[in-house]
Amino acid sequence: MAEIQTSSSRHPAKTKPARKKLSTRVDLTPMVDLGFLLITFFIFTTTIRHSTAMHLNLPDDNDPTIISTTPQSKTISLLLAGDSKVYYYQGMDMLHMQQTDYSAAGLRAVILQKRKQVEQQYKDGRQTIVLIKPLAEALYKNVVDALDEMAINDIKTYVLMDASEQERAPVLGKSTEP
Repeated sequence: MAEIQTSSSRHPAKTKPARKKLSTRVDLTPMVDLGFLLITFFIFTTTIRHSTAMHLNLPDDNDPTIISTTPQSKTISLLLAGDSKVYYYQGMDMLHMQQTDYSAAGLRAVILQKRKQVEQQYKDGRQTIVLIKPLAEALYKNVVDALDEMAINDIKTYVLMDASEQERAPVLGKSTEP
């Protein structure tokens, strides 16, 4: 078995004198300076992320040439409701209002179908006009999703407007009769 030998008591005269222990002092000033230099470097070399905004072309309300008539066969109205629901109808036919969602098989398919109808009738699908009408229950995300669909489907003419009371009533489950 191994043993650790400590000072031997056999030869007391041969013991070494104890060394004087010096206290070690580390100066951290250069380390702090280096830390501040690194922080300064990273602050000056990073770029602050700029918010991205969607560009909307808004007409001048005082321009009298803006008022124009559009055939009902070119328009589709989208009512953006809560719970990710979209109600839509063709032209002025509110009696045949249907419901969809914001998925590719939902809103995108509805817009593409309308664009194909306009293209068959007028030989130019870019003449499709979409009326976007967010209700009070709609989220900001819903409006952005609808505007994204306009860009994805290459719809050049769309209007963001308020829904009338007659349009809100079927969506909210109210009667339209007085």
